[in-house]
Amino acid sequence: MSVKTINTDKAPSAIGPYSQATVYNGQAYVSGQLGLSPKTGEFVSEELEAQTRQALENMKAILEACGSSLNKVIAVDIFLTDMGGFATLNEVYSEYFTDHKPARAAIEVSALPKGGIVEIKCTAAI
Repeated sequence: MSVKTINTDKAPSAIGPYSQATVYNGQAYVSGQLGLSPKTGEFVSEELEAQTRQALENMKAILEACGSSLNKVIAVDIFLTDMGGFATLNEVYSEYFTDHKPARAAIEVSALPKGGIVEIKCTAAI
């Protein structure tokens, strides 16, 4: 089975030498998504709530391009520059994952690409 690279214009282009996602052996591996607008490549806001929502929308669009969906997500990794925003993150996240609750990690980091404040990546079944 070969590795398939996924790129969609419904999510921001990769900002480095990587793809938005790869598909292998019935699983989608979605690269970390920032709160960037697919149209402008700029952050939708400086606020955590808006960046989290946009990062999840970007992830959702990429999953759909892979032939998957949020309901098939197996695991999520979240990177925050300030763990003080954990409650806000959970509030937005719970809008996207209502009944289905994938495994998840949330990690505080010192910095993210382009000065983002949240980055979200996942693995999902196809």
